[in-house]
Amino acid sequence: QVQLVESGGGLVQPGGSLRLSCAASGFTFSSYAMGWFRQAPGKERKFVAAISLTGSSTYYTDSVKGRFTISRDNARNTVYLQMNSLKPEDTAVYFCAARKEYMDPNGNGINGWGKGTLVTVSS
Repeated sequence: QVQLVESGGGLVQPGGSLRLSCAASGFTFSSYAMGWFRQAPGKERKFVAAISLTGSSTYYTDSVKGRFTISRDNARNTVYLQMNSLKPEDTAVYFCAARKEYMDPNGNGINGWGKGTLVTVSS
């Protein structure tokens, strides 16, 4: 059973940084692509970033390219999202997701979701 627990959210000023973590358990972590999605207030959940099984390939939505970095540690069953130069429009609940083999940015075929962690970017 896929279990994912996010942490690291909080309140940060514009231009600041946060690092989100997602601890995984209950499945063979190295066999799953991992991703981050976010849901802003009153909006649908959207793709942010994904990383391949070994971490050799990463993917980002255009609005975060150059500011966010996704990484994974297969020895620790953990995926990270380093977020720099944060903007108010990055405010959202951030969800970790696991999908067998590859991540679908449309969110189809996700094997498990975390409960989310809130990121608020405000002065």
